[in-house]
Amino acid sequence: MANSQLPQVTSQEAREKFEEKMKELALKAKEGEVERAAAATGTPYLNLKGFPVSPEAISLVPETQARAANAVCFFYSGSEFRVGALSPKDPAVDELVYQISERTQARGVIYMISEQSLNYALELYEKLPKIRPLAKGVAITEDDLKKFGEEFRSFDELQARLKGVSVTDLVTLIVGASLSAQASDAHIEAEEKEIVVRFRLDGILHVVAKLRMADWPKIISRLKLLSGLKINVTDRPQDGRFTIFAKTGNVDVRVSTIPTTYGESVVMRLLRSTAVGLQFEDLGIRGRAYEQLKREVERPNGMIITTGPTGSGKTTTLYAILNKLNDPETKIITLEDPVEYKLAGIAQSQIDSSKNYTFATGLRSILRQDPDVVMIGEIRDLETADIAVQAALTGHLVLSTIHTNSASGAIPRFLALGAKQFLLAPALNAIIGQRLARKIHQECKEEIKLDEETLQRVKEILKDSPLPQGLSLDTLKFYHGRGCAKCFDLGYKGRIGIYEIMVMNKEIEEVILSGKVSEYVMQEIAVKNGMITMVQDGLLKALDGITTVEEVFSVAE
Repeated sequence: MANSQLPQVTSQEAREKFEEKMKELALKAKEGEVERAAAATGTPYLNLKGFPVSPEAISLVPETQARAANAVCFFYSGSEFRVGALSPKDPAVDELVYQISERTQARGVIYMISEQSLNYALELYEKLPKIRPLAKGVAITEDDLKKFGEEFRSFDELQARLKGVSVTDLVTLIVGASLSAQASDAHIEAEEKEIVVRFRLDGILHVVAKLRMADWPKIISRLKLLSGLKINVTDRPQDGRFTIFAKTGNVDVRVSTIPTTYGESVVMRLLRSTAVGLQFEDLGIRGRAYEQLKREVERPNGMIITTGPTGSGKTTTLYAILNKLNDPETKIITLEDPVEYKLAGIAQSQIDSSKNYTFATGLRSILRQDPDVVMIGEIRDLETADIAVQAALTGHLVLSTIHTNSASGAIPRFLALGAKQFLLAPALNAIIGQRLARKIHQECKEEIKLDEETLQRVKEILKDSPLPQGLSLDTLKFYHGRGCAKCFDLGYKGRIGIYEIMVMNKEIEEVILSGKVSEYVMQEIAVKNGMITMVQDGLLKALDGITTVEEVFSVAE
């Protein structure tokens, strides 16, 4: 009777209890292995199961970064924080600790934890109402920049300086040096035996340093963590961003990585806000061309198109025009890919092809906002071209770019896309062809004599151009930079635009409507009507001592 009152234990329940007990023993054994491994390396160990992890601690690290680094912050007191990691020696963990320390000014300690502890801590993210992300960025002070400027007087000095810093500071120094050198982008590439660092100065790449291949894993990990990229993804391209926080103003850095034979290639593009502050009057367009373009920009409707290859300054020119037009009475909307610089007082929209938000679909939506001025990043297809032309004909001033080599090539390009001739002709106001030429460093400028062949070529190009006062074809003077420490012995510092402005007139319209359009015909008509070509504009600036003949011919011929 007594036995019949005992609870019946089924074989299923016994099996489940046995499996649960074995699981507990396995986890305990794994914890023991981790504890012994920590002791062997002299690293503190902790089992987080049941440890009171505070929301303040766990929220110091974004969940995505915690999962990427296999590490969590489990304790924070204000003056000290503690991080638990599967692999405490991983560079990603060092970077995580560095970032927390930079933000909180607290002292960090790294503990070794088991996978069970990590999973327990990661589950806590779901219980938090909101995780405040850790601010990404390299903190560079004015003192840092001044120090970099003093020490980085040549590429050899930068090479020596990079050898004497820790890997954690190495990225900061590279970025700081690129800012000091006024580089537009920095390239860090893994090769067979070394890491090559190159800066693009005034459009030209220069090797500035070579680093040990052994440091590559730490360098790439730090760069990826800074820019929000996945550390464990090395076989496909990634794109990210981070910000340099400086007293003179923040600089956004756009980071791109692609897989290569010996590792990954990293390009960091420095997006300075100064690029958007350029005024229309400072573009470098001069004389009759300036007056013509100024008049067309001030018209209430029509299209102004900039042309040129990638990196020729088209977007900067459009921003300078927008700066001229920007006032409280004018509604300006831009459609860009991507939005790299923020413009105060202007509504900027970024296309997203993955959501079918293209230049064409975006432009349709923009026109429903009743703008006065519309800037389209690029006209790539017939649909966008048609909508832009219609907008220009219905009371909007439309600014955009199109990829051709010269101003005279823009109209044939529009027609090749399928734009209607009878609509295009009245829609166009002006077309700007442009290039960027390096400027002579004025502190080491000196007069030079050209060889006879080059001089005759210059005279042939300038024979129909207005020359600076006091000069004739027989008294031409030219200059170059001999090179000095302040320009890294390059002889150049900064860049200036060289332009050709083709303004629409009745003769050009008649050619468009006739259908007998070619780049050569357009060029001939524009020159006949007084257009200064890009190469002529460049040579006139060379006569003024702004750039060199060699540079003009390299970018405009």
